[in-house]
Amino acid sequence: MSQTNRRLRVLYSFPLRLGADRICYTAWRQVSGLSAANADLLVFPASLGRPVPSGVRVSPTLARGRFRIPYRVLGTMRSVALHDWIVARRIERLAGQIDVIHTWPLGALETLKTAAKLGIPTFMERPNAHTRFAMDVVKQECDRLGVALPPDHEHAYNSEKLRKEEEEYELAFRLLCPSDFVVKTFLDRGFSKEKLVRHFYGFDTEKYHPGSTPRDVRPGLTMLFVGVCAVRKGIHYALEAWLRSPASQNGEFLIAGEFLKAYAEKLAPMLAHPSVRVLGHRNDVAELMRKSDILILPSIEEGSALVTAEARGCGCVLLVSDASGANCRHGENALVHRARDVETLTQHITSLHQDRRLLESLRAASLNTAGDFTWEAAGHRLLQVYTENLSASQVTSEF
Repeated sequence: MSQTNRRLRVLYSFPLRLGADRICYTAWRQVSGLSAANADLLVFPASLGRPVPSGVRVSPTLARGRFRIPYRVLGTMRSVALHDWIVARRIERLAGQIDVIHTWPLGALETLKTAAKLGIPTFMERPNAHTRFAMDVVKQECDRLGVALPPDHEHAYNSEKLRKEEEEYELAFRLLCPSDFVVKTFLDRGFSKEKLVRHFYGFDTEKYHPGSTPRDVRPGLTMLFVGVCAVRKGIHYALEAWLRSPASQNGEFLIAGEFLKAYAEKLAPMLAHPSVRVLGHRNDVAELMRKSDILILPSIEEGSALVTAEARGCGCVLLVSDASGANCRHGENALVHRARDVETLTQHITSLHQDRRLLESLRAASLNTAGDFTWEAAGHRLLQVYTENLSASQVTSEF
């Protein structure tokens, strides 16, 4: 892009309901953050689940007014393909009016092909690790545990989904990676460093904060897990480490999330321990974080779980695996263990149980830098990523 003062013109394509849960929330936050960073935004979501900032132009692909096409009618794969086809046709009419296109997996193949013909650089969001890696590692872990995933589970092996995503990876100008772990899973598959660019996700400072009242002083440690209780999140490793540690004698392990039935049955003996409380899905996560000492996330694969940034905002010390995608530093503002390393995880829990000064020093350091990972900061970083990768030589070499 020529060196002018005009705003960067971003077309943001999202194949689901912008502003709903999980990645839909992440996408909505990115749109809001880019708007705050002064991007000129045109957003094509499948439908809109909550309002976007004023000045952001929105044109849904699978909705008009109050009417929207339910995904259950066409199925998810057909629905996102229809969204993709509509976006591809629209950008043909927008040539010369777009500087970059931001896309999401499974709903971008035709968009990427059309953008390449028009010479428009494309940035594909990678909210998770390389899909082949994710499917393989989850299958291996499920087989080891004897837990069968439902065929329609998001991490069950799906050759059609994998083929399409891998084709999208190749076509995209840049892949947006929210953690070093995601970058590694692509490097291990032979992708060039130049194609992989780092950004990050954030947290809502109005909701996730330490609170104004002093934290309760309790003799026992309170450890919290938040999220979908899936095999890939490694809750079985968290339970094993917790029960090995003396922290379980007078502490509390809170699990806020819904379990896959087969997984819960496999873990039933450990879940029945008096120190473990399964809370189910909760709407008071921020308050739970403010009352807990530790957020644990021993994932075997991840993109960059939002709960890690949210927990930091609340003053909860991160105790995570190196596959969790958390933006933190071991020994400085968090404790990080290798995925599946129960022995080290047990030692980390025990260290924080026995040494409250260590716990408080990590907490203070984490809070001191948590502000670097807000959604506003993430929006500015994303806009910076676009501009840093838009030199004429880079675009020419890729297209």
